[in-house]
Amino acid sequence: MTTTPCATTSPSDPPIPSPHSPRPAGAGARTPGSARDFLAPVYAQYPFEVASAEGVWLFNTRGERVLDLYGGHAVASLGYGHRGWTEALTAQARVCNFQTNAVPMRIRARAAERLVRFSKLDFTSVFFVSSGAEANENALRLAFRMTSRPHVAAVEGAFHGRTAAAGAVTWGSDTWYGFPRKPFDVSFLPRGDIGAIAAHITDRTAAVIVEPVQGLAGAVDLGRPYLEALRRRCDEVGAQLIFDEVQCGLGRVGHPFAANLYGVMPDMLTVAKALGNGFPCAALLTSAKVSATLGVGLLGTTYGGGPMACAAIEAVIDAIESEALLENVRRVSDYIRRTCIVGPVGSSQGEGFLLGLRTSRPARQIQSELLESGILAGTASDGHIVRLLPPFILREEHVDMLRDALASLPT
Repeated sequence: MTTTPCATTSPSDPPIPSPHSPRPAGAGARTPGSARDFLAPVYAQYPFEVASAEGVWLFNTRGERVLDLYGGHAVASLGYGHRGWTEALTAQARVCNFQTNAVPMRIRARAAERLVRFSKLDFTSVFFVSSGAEANENALRLAFRMTSRPHVAAVEGAFHGRTAAAGAVTWGSDTWYGFPRKPFDVSFLPRGDIGAIAAHITDRTAAVIVEPVQGLAGAVDLGRPYLEALRRRCDEVGAQLIFDEVQCGLGRVGHPFAANLYGVMPDMLTVAKALGNGFPCAALLTSAKVSATLGVGLLGTTYGGGPMACAAIEAVIDAIESEALLENVRRVSDYIRRTCIVGPVGSSQGEGFLLGLRTSRPARQIQSELLESGILAGTASDGHIVRLLPPFILREEHVDMLRDALASLPT
């Protein structure tokens, strides 16, 4: 390829690009009279347009092939054109494409059971919603209702969403939050500092919300000791521990969830992105203690738990289990770590297919140069991290392309 990505954050990464930011030639510039004119100009654009996709490959309008190591921002868990997923959605669309949660549907109950059993964790109920931010909003709401306390502790570097409550607990959101005030008190724990936990999590704290492996921060693994310390402190003061696994969950770390990897059980867990392989869906999983507080009318959603979403969820779990994709993620992740510390890459961090490659030069330069070689990768709020969020079907031969491309770059 001869194009380069614009030096901006990914479409999901704060800060929100300015609508008046200059756009490089060919980078999705607006064309008068085209349908594109009517899109809100809030996303910086890569300089190629995806026309189709298959497996781990994207194809642009010129027929050029691009290896997708970004996965639509950690969404395309099964890649593109997955047969079982496509057939499941097609079959469900023919039977019934949507019904309200007020109408019982077997597929909804079945998807909830599949998700709980897949988790291998002691959750007892599932509340389906439409997005990760919506799942986090509802988790925080339940924590406030359970405790009647005014404070939430989050972790430096966190990203939990752009809605009112989720944005309030996102690190750095003051620059883009937009609402006149936050709806509750928030403090941010120093990342990895176990000694600072007690000062931030007190008898005023309703919840602690944490990404076990931080995504936007650059695939930062918070580690078992830190997460165990959060669990102990929440138990001491009666706060709810919420794991935001919107990005790192549902197989991305090579285990059902990061909670399994670290052996730490949260009170609530949120998941989205990989859950639907591109069909919008998310879920809030709750422990028995939290589930006991639920009642008719307490929570609500329009699209969450729709039959198409549930068909997508079942198909994703089916594929992960039947195609041994957790094992594949672990094996290929290890291969990336062993082979891709070349060229401008000095080290790696993260877990599974949520990996960060630490670069000697600015990551956006590396990202641009990789795209010249036909490889799409992400960046992070850390300016020296190239972030990899590939589909779970990635194989070693694809990693060899990344290795060779990195090795050819100046250090």
